[in-house]
Amino acid sequence: MKRLSRQQREAIGEAARKRVARRGHSELKTSRATPALQLLTRSMRGRVPDLVALKYQRMKESPFGYFRGAAPVMAADLAALPNTGLIAQLCGDAHVRNLGAYAAPDGRLVFDINDFDETIPGPFEWELKRMAASLVLAGHEAGHRNGGAQAAAYAFVSSYVKLMHELAEMPLMDASRWQVHRIGDVTPVHAALFKAERATPRHTLGQLTVGGGGKKEAARKFRAQKPVLWRVGGKEARAVLASLAGYFLRLQPQRQHLLSMYKPVDVAFKVVGTGSVGLRDYCIYFEGNSPNASGEADPLFLQVKEEPASCYAPYLKKPRVPRHNGQRVAEGQRAMQVQTDPFLGWTELEGRDYLVRQLNDHKGSIEMTDLEGAGLNAYAELCGELLARGHARSSDPLVLKGYLGEGHGFAEAITEFALAYAERTEKDWEELKTAQRAR
Repeated sequence: MKRLSRQQREAIGEAARKRVARRGHSELKTSRATPALQLLTRSMRGRVPDLVALKYQRMKESPFGYFRGAAPVMAADLAALPNTGLIAQLCGDAHVRNLGAYAAPDGRLVFDINDFDETIPGPFEWELKRMAASLVLAGHEAGHRNGGAQAAAYAFVSSYVKLMHELAEMPLMDASRWQVHRIGDVTPVHAALFKAERATPRHTLGQLTVGGGGKKEAARKFRAQKPVLWRVGGKEARAVLASLAGYFLRLQPQRQHLLSMYKPVDVAFKVVGTGSVGLRDYCIYFEGNSPNASGEADPLFLQVKEEPASCYAPYLKKPRVPRHNGQRVAEGQRAMQVQTDPFLGWTELEGRDYLVRQLNDHKGSIEMTDLEGAGLNAYAELCGELLARGHARSSDPLVLKGYLGEGHGFAEAITEFALAYAERTEKDWEELKTAQRAR
């Protein structure tokens, strides 16, 4: 296949401006083909009925809480607008709390996008619009007025544009593994890294399990913390453990060997996040060399998480994704992250697709209080850099650079969209609360 020149690749991006002018991204349609509450109801199909009320409860807590659980609503809103046709791997649910710290395969702590349930190849600007709107909503929740939230959204897009230009000029290998070297200096990230440093498997053991100590450590079991955590046994637990057979065969040989050294001890159902509430999510507690000479445990926790189709899938023409949604999530994550969970994989259970990954292995996320004051702007700039790197790894930075140009008009338009969408979200949130009160 003939390789296009740098000039030809940039020209592809420039030509996309005829489909959507850069300043045209401020547009937001005033009406919807399907009401937001109806879209939310549709997205609940197939979920555990008893947990649907809990999801709505979490969404009612704040406009940002609503936004976290309403990715299907925004997917429909974005799909109703003209798009550039410039495709990158989207994490799919870009918002300020879907970035976080975790342990790389070599044990170092890294900070990156870390939620890929909705990941799919799609128009790159959809990702920016969702993240920018989240910055406005999170800014409001952290006490910023509209001016401060607007400045953060603009800083985010400007940072994205700036780094995309830099990545487009780098050797391809350098661009694919580019790192944010100042990451620990960003105050909200510093707080997340501090939490992640303490979130060891042994720390998780103390939080999620109860039971014997010392040489009886293997007798520990998951603690009961309904409605967010409870043990499962019998046929259900056996089915979860049996599902690991297919997952095991898909791991690299060295990961297979390591996992084979651990013995499964207990299984639990765990409720996580906001958007994922109601989906089936299991945790498996394993023990390795435990207890050691000092009486310390050697725990490993795997999460087996149900993955339905991406909420963007209905709006994209034949998206190039695997039929297995656990595989879709794992491969999307690997496409965007430089360092990925070594136990990332997928399996099937009772006709449903599942992602498998480590649970809480040195993971830490930001809190809203971390975004007070100057923290919001600094974090916004970092979000722009991490999304730019993820898109550059999965798309062509030269094409995106060609479309973005200097980026001032593009940044202004995305910021205007973010402000308008935050206002719409606040109205949708009020509608949800009214509808829930009427039940």
